[in-house]
Amino acid sequence: MMHLINKRVLLGVTGGIAAYKSAEIVRRLQDAGADVRVVMTKGAQEFITALTMQALSGNPVHTDLLDPQAEAAMGHIELSRWADVVLVAPASANFMSKLATGDGSDLLSTVCLATQSKIVLAPAMNQGMWRNASTQENLKTLLERDIKILGPASGGQACGDVGPGRMLEPDDIATQVASLFEQDAFAGLKVVITAGPTREAIDPVRYISNHSSGKMGYAIAEAAAEAGAKTVLVSGPVQLSCPARVDRQDVVSALQMYEAVSKEISDADIFIGAAAVADFRPVEEASEKIKKGASDTMTLNMTKNPDIIAMVAQREDKPFTVGFAAETQNVLEYGRKKLEAKKLDMVIANDVSDQSIGFNSDDNAVTLIDKEANENLSVRSKSQLARDIIQVIAKKYKSKYHA
Repeated sequence: MMHLINKRVLLGVTGGIAAYKSAEIVRRLQDAGADVRVVMTKGAQEFITALTMQALSGNPVHTDLLDPQAEAAMGHIELSRWADVVLVAPASANFMSKLATGDGSDLLSTVCLATQSKIVLAPAMNQGMWRNASTQENLKTLLERDIKILGPASGGQACGDVGPGRMLEPDDIATQVASLFEQDAFAGLKVVITAGPTREAIDPVRYISNHSSGKMGYAIAEAAAEAGAKTVLVSGPVQLSCPARVDRQDVVSALQMYEAVSKEISDADIFIGAAAVADFRPVEEASEKIKKGASDTMTLNMTKNPDIIAMVAQREDKPFTVGFAAETQNVLEYGRKKLEAKKLDMVIANDVSDQSIGFNSDDNAVTLIDKEANENLSVRSKSQLARDIIQVIAKKYKSKYHA
């Protein structure tokens, strides 16, 4: 059974008689659990109405590149970041040509040019147009750019011709889109991930914590499970649902997180420390609520919390160990220092001073740091970024242990 649970699919519809099948594609994607938004070209609207696609998707349909209301709500850049995959079905010969030449003259082509996510085309056109040398040259260019092409099928066409050019059926398209996320890069591996903040109690009603939402760590856990790993997520207090196929263990304090990781790490192949763990905790937790009193100040005696990622990295049988460096300045410098000081295999560094990609944001941008080099992953949705991170970790892990 195909699964697209929690996946964001941006469906682009271009002009052609096969556009009527796009309505069914929306249904099939939703049946698999996807959140679907639709972008339609002017040509597409000659064959099927935006109102139909809005009613089926449950979301506003995007049609104009320079629509002030659309730009204020979810413009082309936001759409490109929102999507986990951009599916264009049907993809006309004209649209394939625009994409191959970098023409960004409408909303859909602009989204495709801006996105960091996977682009999938389901071509639909007359068999002569499909066989034309220009179309085939554009097809070659798109394939070289790692754009996935679904079909086309052969058979009878609306114009009466018989041959290649029919768009695949909606069920086939939805199944192949789902297969993009069913990876086996971590098949047979155990991955332990920490996520979210910790809370360090001052008294029964107060605590010290931070702004971490846990979104990045949860996205990585979901991506690891998709990649076939036995995934254990040790989570601080967050307002997030546990991803499917993930064993979540809830903790509150840094000490509890340390204990939970210690129990799980002995047979782990990979450890990813995405949690924002408090560096310090109060020496003592008051048994009763501390009253305000007459003083204008309050003094807390603090002590260091155990370093979870250092504990993992110092084990004789240590797993492939990945840390996070959430910094507000000198991000790359501090990230590399953390890599070397704690003897990590990789550090994922990000600038949390940028509110558009920092704590609580749905998007993120990071730099992956290891002994060899830095690799920048530009702004994209945290779910897509997590999948890209998992693929890099899988490659590095295999290079280290199975070279």
